[in-house]
Amino acid sequence: MALNWVERGLINSPVRAWIQRHYEARVLEALGGRLDGQRVLEIGCGRGVGAEILLDKLGAGRIVAFDLDASMVRPARQRLLARSVDLAAADATAIPFIDRAFDAVVDFGILHHVQDWRPAVAEVSRVLRGGGRFYFEEVTKRALDRWAYRTLFDHPTIDRFSTDEFVAELGSNGITVDRTIHRFFGDFVIGVGVKRCSIS
Repeated sequence: MALNWVERGLINSPVRAWIQRHYEARVLEALGGRLDGQRVLEIGCGRGVGAEILLDKLGAGRIVAFDLDASMVRPARQRLLARSVDLAAADATAIPFIDRAFDAVVDFGILHHVQDWRPAVAEVSRVLRGGGRFYFEEVTKRALDRWAYRTLFDHPTIDRFSTDEFVAELGSNGITVDRTIHRFFGDFVIGVGVKRCSIS
């Protein structure tokens, strides 16, 4: 689901970039370790801040990043012109890469925008190699049910996930999450899952 103008402004703000760079990246590294030299997929790249962080803060070797909104890919391409990043417009429910193509997949708060988020989780698992890691920061249905979210932003309204539901769906797709961190009374969840090697 495309962002409305209010959320687009919020997501593209310097404040959001600062939080990603100085808080989320640090927490994700503490939970899952660095990405030194690894091939990483970022789903929902927006204007490219996340890809920059994965390169600069977590040491990713090569990044492939995509966004559903082609108009967001253009500024990302400009921002990352001289970096090791391949960009595309694509859908998280049909990731256009072969099975087990990536050492890590990163989600900086995208899957709660996806109407059919369960197939998107299955796609994350499909493109992740055995032993690979899924780094995520997500917004739960607790937040999406709040007045401010319902009034200011456009999100799918059915089958939203709690932390437990999200982690359970990851587990059903072969991704084990041992620990999550919650913020703002459970509105946000940050975690890292590892794909079981026996899952193709």
